[in-house]
Amino acid sequence: MTLRLHWFLPLHGDGREVAKSADGAGGTRNIRREPELNYLSQVARAVDGLGFAGALVPTGLFCEDPWLLSAALSQQTRSMHFMIACRPSALPPMVCAQSAATFQRLSGGRLMLNIVTGGDADEQRRYGDWLDHDERYARTEEFLDVFHRAWHGEPFDFHGDHYQIKAGMLTRPHDVRPTVLLGGSSAAAQRVAAAHADVYLAWGERPDGLVALTGRVAELAAARGRSVEFGTRFHVISRDTAQEAWAVTRRLLDGMDAGRIADAQRRFRRTDSEGQRRMAALHGGRVDDLEVYPNVWAGYGLVRPGAGAALVGSHEQVAERIEEYHTLGLNHLILSGQPHLEEAYNFAEGVLPLLRRRGLLGLEAS
Repeated sequence: MTLRLHWFLPLHGDGREVAKSADGAGGTRNIRREPELNYLSQVARAVDGLGFAGALVPTGLFCEDPWLLSAALSQQTRSMHFMIACRPSALPPMVCAQSAATFQRLSGGRLMLNIVTGGDADEQRRYGDWLDHDERYARTEEFLDVFHRAWHGEPFDFHGDHYQIKAGMLTRPHDVRPTVLLGGSSAAAQRVAAAHADVYLAWGERPDGLVALTGRVAELAAARGRSVEFGTRFHVISRDTAQEAWAVTRRLLDGMDAGRIADAQRRFRRTDSEGQRRMAALHGGRVDDLEVYPNVWAGYGLVRPGAGAALVGSHEQVAERIEEYHTLGLNHLILSGQPHLEEAYNFAEGVLPLLRRRGLLGLEAS
């Protein structure tokens, strides 16, 4: 299958550093761009015009609302898909189905749904969600079961542990059901993805680790008579030369306060997210020897939750590494860079032509 490249919309703000320093040090490098509609429009139009398939639209405590921003940006773009992150803890499945159908009509069928079960217990509780890890995935399974049933447009009943529905019905389903993506490295996540997702996502790491995760999901899906696509998520630092790219990592590392690294690592050790533990294991808290695989740098994970690895190198090296991951069966690649506007152009101008010449990309990147 062809490779589908997605970018990232920074709904939590943007800048040139991995994380804003606590004391505001860093001069102009540490100036933050607020997630205002004008700036996000610039990023979205770049994604739309440069050949990306779409962009991940995140959700979280420090993000603007992904549904509202995506609806606004869909009117300023033509072809990009909006991979909206949706929490089952925040939106009942019938309401999600109704919102999704409306968005499909507004956008011309350009919605993808990234189902976020949640791995940070502290953040979940701030949203009023007190279920433990496995219970959250049990709820997600019911959520997706209801969502898929609703899309048929026929009345149905549902009796689960988390949802009770009588004569539920989506009165105006769209012809195009959104692609459903589900991430997570735990056994519970793999089981739910195999049963209900179109695409299983795992945060970027060494190839052997990703192969182990996707292989297990493929087996579980096959046992159900299903097939699932696979994707991963990396940051990217691509430059004309490898020396220029690695110089950026040194600058980013210099901007990470030691105290903030220590605080972040303590927080990550408390997590019940298997994926977050895997990100922390990539670097083990060390600040040297962070190239954990050729052109894979684990420095983001020192201070940032979520995806902690970046593809780093010359444009040619980054293209080679992307091709390697694609040959392992990863057909969806979600990328991001600091800042997202400039790096979208940098990647599109430096790496996309190389991937195109290798015959890896679909029509949207031609």
